Amino acid sequence: MVTTSRTSRRWAAGEGRQPNQLLRGLTAADYALIVPHLQRVTLGVGEKISDANARTRYVFFPETAVLSLILVMADGAAVEAATVGNEGVVGLAAFLGTGTMTTQCLTQIAGDAQRLSAVTLVRVVAESPAFAILLRRYTQAFINQLAQSVACNRLHSIDQRCARWLLMTHDRVGGGDSFDLTQEFLSYMLGVRREGVSGASRELQHLGIISYRRGHISVLDRRGLERAACECYADTRDDFARLFNGRSAAVRG
Repeated sequence: MVTTSRTSRRWAAGEGRQPNQLLRGLTAADYALIVPHLQRVTLGVGEKISDANARTRYVFFPETAVLSLILVMADGAAVEAATVGNEGVVGLAAFLGTGTMTTQCLTQIAGDAQRLSAVTLVRVVAESPAFAILLRRYTQAFINQLAQSVACNRLHSIDQRCARWLLMTHDRVGGGDSFDLTQEFLSYMLGVRREGVSGASRELQHLGIISYRRGHISVLDRRGLERAACECYADTRDDFARLFNGRSAAVRG
């Protein structure tokens, strides 16, 4: 269940460092436009954030939570299209003006996020050209991630894909080497049924790279996990790094 608190103002007062990279990328003036309207929410594992084809009411800027965008087929089979962590935002349909997305959004890793009404986002973007530029750059990086995932799912082995998704999750959990990831979400990530999840992670465990027991994953060898992954992980990571490294010139230019 979502629980909320009005704690975002402390970031504006300089009492902490905003965990979400998009919000952290705003100037003080632009952040002041948005911070009175942000609500911190605590999200539980498997919590539904939005339904497919439902109108976007809120956008979410994850801090420690990781959110999963899932496509569900007519027969009930599901596959993950993308994950969003503290590098981004969920609810781009509000910014793009379409209002809806074909994906369902669920909480993959429990944690905190900042929530903003879609109506407020549209208003703030109209008042802040710099925020609009930052969101456009993020949208481009997000589209690139989707394209990379299509190629990855077609061309790379299940072991490589497993390593890639685990690296992306590891990046988003705040530096901890252990996190809970259910078999259900692993099956979404890899596009296999739950019974195929054990096989996908067995080789990584055999190599001593991870341990996986009852939905709890520990990364034992980060460099080994990077070697086990395909190039898609580094390509996506570098693409998002370019987004944030180049934001100052783009936003102020």
